[in-house]
Amino acid sequence: MPDKKTLSDLKWKEKLTPEQYEICINNGTEPPFSGEYLNTKASGTYNCLCCGNALFHSEKKFDSGTGWPSFWDPIDVQSVSTQQDLSMSILRTEVHCKKCNSHLGHVFEDGPQPTGLRYCINSVSLKLEED
Repeated sequence: MPDKKTLSDLKWKEKLTPEQYEICINNGTEPPFSGEYLNTKASGTYNCLCCGNALFHSEKKFDSGTGWPSFWDPIDVQSVSTQQDLSMSILRTEVHCKKCNSHLGHVFEDGPQPTGLRYCINSVSLKLEED
């Protein structure tokens, strides 16, 4: 998996808006209840904004009430990677695109069945391809 910090900073700054760069490259978080896909009901595949990797399908999206689009499972466990995040002085699990290492959001163990997981994802890091 490529390390996004070794990729050309100029390349990403040219390709992404400042908000996309902050979230996808610098592991930022968009404000709650502000994302484009929070209330989207369209059927389709949510792809990585940076590389187009298929990440989540709308069939696994649910309203978590947290202010970010939430999914109970990725399309394929090989489409995302996780790592520990202590940036807020609490242990969280960060989610990245497995193909390009773009920051997507976090995963929590308080989601619905059958997985019990809540992938809390920044809209800015996604691009919806409608069915």
